[in-house]
Amino acid sequence: MAARLSLRGVSLHFGGVMVLQDVTFDVEPGVILGLVGPNGAGKTSLFNCISGHYQPVAGSITVDDAEVAGTTPARLARLGIARTFQHPALQLDATVLQNVLLGGHTRLPGGPVSWSLRLPRIARAEREIRAEAQELLDRAHLGWAAGRRAEELSHGLHKGIELCRALLAKPALLLLDEPAAGLSHGEVEQLVDTIRRVRAEADITVVIVEHHMGFISALTDRVVVLDHGRKLMEGTAAEAQSDPRVIEAYLGKDAADDAA
Repeated sequence: MAARLSLRGVSLHFGGVMVLQDVTFDVEPGVILGLVGPNGAGKTSLFNCISGHYQPVAGSITVDDAEVAGTTPARLARLGIARTFQHPALQLDATVLQNVLLGGHTRLPGGPVSWSLRLPRIARAEREIRAEAQELLDRAHLGWAAGRRAEELSHGLHKGIELCRALLAKPALLLLDEPAAGLSHGEVEQLVDTIRRVRAEADITVVIVEHHMGFISALTDRVVVLDHGRKLMEGTAAEAQSDPRVIEAYLGKDAADDAA
């Protein structure tokens, strides 16, 4: 099976500091992969390379065999890639539904001229997208908040709104940046359930940067562990948690020796 996302020798540096070095791995369609590692391992930098915010100095990043390294976030959206952020970027004075609808703009047919003329096909597409946005909110247990301004809701609910916005774009590849950060135990369980259902129904591929290992263990098929910008190991979450190299990276050599 061809990889949905493929990284080959991805390297990145800022000035004289090497942030990523020769990172290589594949993610097959329908897989949920966790990208984990201690603070400063390069996880967010790698995410920024995949999502077009950083330009690698070497290597290739392909999605469905199309090179995306250095591509603008707008083109990535058209290629079926959506991303959430650690700190959701919502329009706080807009309603929850209006924020979610922003994720559907790439699905509208035509261009700015036909949009401004409100042609029948545009109006029909807008109605369909609005109905899908409301359905996503309902399934995320946020339907009650559709008409509320985003500023009235908690940080945890902002995360759910941003996830709905990303899903409205119908991405083939969904990138989630610390989606469980700041969530309560109940909210984390609800998020796990939502992502599982989305993957099962839409065959979506998901890559997650996360520190919450309980969340990673409950949700992912595989993990890639980074340390100091290099890939340390790849396997299941259980294999990673028992690997002496991973234990040393997180807790130090003495802990790794005790685990060996």
